[in-house]
Amino acid sequence: MKQLHSIDDLSVDDLMNIINLAIEFKQGKEVKHKGYAVNLFFENSTRTKCSFEMAERRLGMDVIPFETSTSSVAKGETLYDTCKTLESIGVDVLVIRHPDNAYYEQLQTLTIPVINAGDGSGQHPSQCLLDLMTIYEEYGTFKDLKVLICGDIINSRVARSNVTALTKLGADVKLAAPKEWQDTSLEVEYVAIDDVIKDIDVCMLLRIQHERHDGAKTFEKSHYHIEYGLTGERYDELKDSAIIMHPAPVNRGVEIDSELVEASKSRIFKQMENGVFTRMSILSHILNKGEK
Repeated sequence: MKQLHSIDDLSVDDLMNIINLAIEFKQGKEVKHKGYAVNLFFENSTRTKCSFEMAERRLGMDVIPFETSTSSVAKGETLYDTCKTLESIGVDVLVIRHPDNAYYEQLQTLTIPVINAGDGSGQHPSQCLLDLMTIYEEYGTFKDLKVLICGDIINSRVARSNVTALTKLGADVKLAAPKEWQDTSLEVEYVAIDDVIKDIDVCMLLRIQHERHDGAKTFEKSHYHIEYGLTGERYDELKDSAIIMHPAPVNRGVEIDSELVEASKSRIFKQMENGVFTRMSILSHILNKGEK
């Protein structure tokens, strides 16, 4: 594992190795890595950016500040030239979020690893891996778990990564979304949320990504909540052992009732906690080339 672009690149063993090391970090394992990391975020972020920086610092790395608004990007510098500059001055790893799908394909000649922190509506591998860790902590397995991913599927890199990984690990994944937001390239069945709510183990809700709709039809918030959101009534129909997940930021009262964000079945803030340990694991695997 020399870098992380897409969940498609990871085998079942890779996925489980990352999850298990993340759990070890959470339990107190200490590993230190010398080196310099830069987090290049060309889209807004709170959780992912801060989580990667926390992970890097916990591993003992030096974090070089980078803001697009005060860099040569503002002068028209290309992504490749920015990354090549950072490589040339001695940076050891780049963590990049970019609005272009598969931006990393133009960086193949770099000699330092690139970790994809989200590419457009393509992939979000670190979010997927922290989701997997959260599910694994809860159930100790993925085989035959019933997972519903509900929301803005067509624009969701989180959905795309999770469908790939969960299916690979043996989960039974279903999707729910308005027809306009369905991604038919995903070979997964679309269902009505009320038809499956009583049977699912994991209810994974997705943010409505208004910034990616480009003026296309969007649903009125209250209508979307009634048709596709997690209401109090649907929450009560979930199994006692079921869990709720959301990559956040949460549109309260749209994807989920506000009072359910921290309900007993919710693992939303647990996902954020696990994000640090998962990203420590990703960095450690890459910097050690997969060796602990």
